[in-house]
Amino acid sequence: MGPASRSASLSESLSAPQVVGILGGMGPAAGADFVRLFVEACSRQLQALGRGVQDQAFPEHWLAQVPVPDRTGALLNRDSGAHQPLEPMLQALGRLAALGARSVAMACNTAHAWHGRLQERFPQLELLHVAQEVAQALQAQGARQAILLATEGTYRSGLYEQALGQAGIALILPDAAQRERLMQGIYQGVKQGDRVLAQACFAEVAAALLERHGAQPVLMACTEIPLALPGAPEVAGATLIDPAQVLAQALAGRAYGVAGVSGLALQIS
Repeated sequence: MGPASRSASLSESLSAPQVVGILGGMGPAAGADFVRLFVEACSRQLQALGRGVQDQAFPEHWLAQVPVPDRTGALLNRDSGAHQPLEPMLQALGRLAALGARSVAMACNTAHAWHGRLQERFPQLELLHVAQEVAQALQAQGARQAILLATEGTYRSGLYEQALGQAGIALILPDAAQRERLMQGIYQGVKQGDRVLAQACFAEVAAALLERHGAQPVLMACTEIPLALPGAPEVAGATLIDPAQVLAQALAGRAYGVAGVSGLALQIS
């Protein structure tokens, strides 16, 4: 293939990005915010590829914003029943697959406890794994430790411990009382529309862990936390990492056929 043919082939592949999907509804505000993060990531990807940022250059993407039972509650009560989220997530993935999605991101950290079963049922899709994407990004930055702010369900699943441990990164976890405070910020704060309460809860825990362990990256590993924590004076200057932002960048990379870590997505207050 000559230079002109290779150039034409590259241009053709860049002009036809893959269809991708987003599994949302966990909660709805987090799903909607993930779409924003994805569009921003696509803009950065287009700029990196030397292409113009225009409407027609963005990939076809679908948000499945479906009601999904509480993931933490399901992990705390593993009995079968309507409180389990697997079936609604499977149905949503089926709809995304029918729409032509090739890669899918889940806009919920705790939902990744079901990642293996979801991926097994839809082998034709690539279901991105948020903790693995974050581990790759942190490893590329040479990080050795990180503070994890998450739901009780995410802590119990060991989702981040496993992925980051394999990358040689140690996690700093809050104690039981601090976890309760985080859950209060998530459920009585963000999910009830009380951002003031949410920010107070998240900032209290983050500040205490930073004071004790020094200037470590803070993983805001619940999609509700980045909606309230950034901007809190208690974490001014701290490196706040939004895993959803990292995941959105990875999904944009899949859409444009760009493999590998394209840089750690940071949100610094």
